Amino acid sequence: AAVACLVALAAKGDSPLSVSRAAAVGPPAAMPEEAAPAKKPKLEQLRLEPIARLEGTVVLPGSKSLSNRALLLAALSQGTTTVENLLESDDTARMLEALAKVGVDIDEKARHTENRIVIVGNAGPFDVSGQEGPCELFLGNAGTAMRPLAAMVCACKGDFVLDGTARMRERPIQDLTDALSQLGSPVECTQNPPHGGCPPVRVKADGLQGGSCSLSGKISSQYLSALLMTAPLAKSGTTVIEIKDELVSKPYVDMTVGLMRKFGVTVQEEELSTDSSKPRPRYTVASGQMYVSPGTYYVEGDASGASYFIAGAALTGGPVTVMGCGSESVQGDVKFAHMVEKMGATVEWKPNSITVSRKMDGSQPLKGIDEDCGEIPDAAMTLAVLAIAVQDGKPTAIRNVYNWRVKETERMKAICAELGKLGASVEEGRDFCIIQPLPKILPDVEIDTYDDHRMAMVFGLVACCGVPVVIKDPECTAKTFPTYFKELAALVKK
Repeated sequence: AAVACLVALAAKGDSPLSVSRAAAVGPPAAMPEEAAPAKKPKLEQLRLEPIARLEGTVVLPGSKSLSNRALLLAALSQGTTTVENLLESDDTARMLEALAKVGVDIDEKARHTENRIVIVGNAGPFDVSGQEGPCELFLGNAGTAMRPLAAMVCACKGDFVLDGTARMRERPIQDLTDALSQLGSPVECTQNPPHGGCPPVRVKADGLQGGSCSLSGKISSQYLSALLMTAPLAKSGTTVIEIKDELVSKPYVDMTVGLMRKFGVTVQEEELSTDSSKPRPRYTVASGQMYVSPGTYYVEGDASGASYFIAGAALTGGPVTVMGCGSESVQGDVKFAHMVEKMGATVEWKPNSITVSRKMDGSQPLKGIDEDCGEIPDAAMTLAVLAIAVQDGKPTAIRNVYNWRVKETERMKAICAELGKLGASVEEGRDFCIIQPLPKILPDVEIDTYDDHRMAMVFGLVACCGVPVVIKDPECTAKTFPTYFKELAALVKK
């Protein structure tokens, strides 16, 4: 009975006791789109009953970051690529739509049944100069599509406009467009005070000259990843890309470089900083390289998605095993498991899995920690709910996460606001928050999710703290993990 609402949702899509529905809401009209077929009514809210224990194994969906990078590199490659375990989500859908619009041959017959697609590569950049009017790419709120495509189209030929939702028009991109300008592109973004230069991005492209550029790495590592993936398409010689201050989320860039290597392009890295906690790399992409299909690419399970089940096991005792990423993962977010271990949980590593458990007899209490989370800002959000359940009376500090403020929503303010509703005391700083443990969490709090998939998934874990919680707009998890609440229900110990 404790999770009847979750089990019912997993079985048939809703439950009369736990959900309510409102009229379907279409995408914001930032760019006109063709009329879509009528959608089923939108799930307005989901009430989660207290969860006493999570136990079992969850197979993770493919990584969002790896999925969209692999799609783009496959499209630019020589040869045909089969992408396996592709994440089925809004973000990957936007990337696939954009690639189809620039002329990529994509076989999607097994996309929805086996998470597999086949892409015939273009063996280089695309030419849409023959089409009438600009090539308009609507990318929703998908940063993993907007940033790489904004760079890639600069190396193509044709008139491009890249746009997205109202929130995407508030997410800065000028650091990237400034760097592309240094490499010879006439690309422009749109000034949107107080957010700065944001989408829509416009460019009348005639190829990317190349050369050298420098950019800030303080806001997003996606700008650097976008430049690196585009660099082999430049017309002239070697391309050098240098971070002029400090690079956040460097593991995501390491992942990009590793994936480029799988597609036949090598990148040289030189570290300019003497402070290992503040990386300032310079990258060199030698001329004469071309993306070549590896034949088949299997997308690793999503490490950011793993963080919710890892935290749920730490909160309720587990054991829970996440399958799809482990000690051999290329994703930085697996480091979240090390933080949970510092908080008192037991973590067992295998090459492709992580198992988490904790004794619930008082001998293994959850402890507050103070962590620099600059390398794992997405997974770091999950610490927020663990923090209120800490049992040693100490606060949990989540530091170096300024880029929470420029994600799918203004995550710093959103997290602090929703923790406050639960009764928590939170100190908010520019790039950190300090959360006090909460002996008595308020029940039946309605959590606003701000159209942010991670807010819904993180705060769904409040049910693992022994109180019911109501998640508004739970279907926003479709951005990266459409089946999240079903997977959570499947782990509830009956």
